[in-house]
Amino acid sequence: MICSYCQTENDSLREECEFCGAPLRKRRPQLKDFIHLDQCELLFNELILFHTYDLLILVRLVREERTNCYNLMRTVQKGSESVEIDSDTLAFAESEYRRYTARLRVLEGILIDRMGYKPKRIDDKLLKSLKLKVERWKGNGEQ
Repeated sequence: MICSYCQTENDSLREECEFCGAPLRKRRPQLKDFIHLDQCELLFNELILFHTYDLLILVRLVREERTNCYNLMRTVQKGSESVEIDSDTLAFAESEYRRYTARLRVLEGILIDRMGYKPKRIDDKLLKSLKLKVERWKGNGEQ
């Protein structure tokens, strides 16, 4: 078995690389073909297998949805003064906002572990730059 970190050949029965000590059976993050908002609901153990680029896209999607939930919640709260809105609708808007906030914290925590920080803004420029670096690295034949 070849170590995915140092590329050293190892006995297939080993659990760790004899050269660098890295786990031989650990799955490393791979770029996904498509990222969608529902993936934020995955468990932590599944999210840490996402590539950093994919995590950034997912954080961007969750931030947008969280903003939409916040705006809806504020609209419902303000509207309740002039129009009768049932408490279930308000409770739903608040729970969605809290749910996306919690999901965002998990994703940002993973990014902090990987990058040492969470990007304040995830724009097209940041994503394009990272995508270019990933493609260059893969173009060099390293994996």
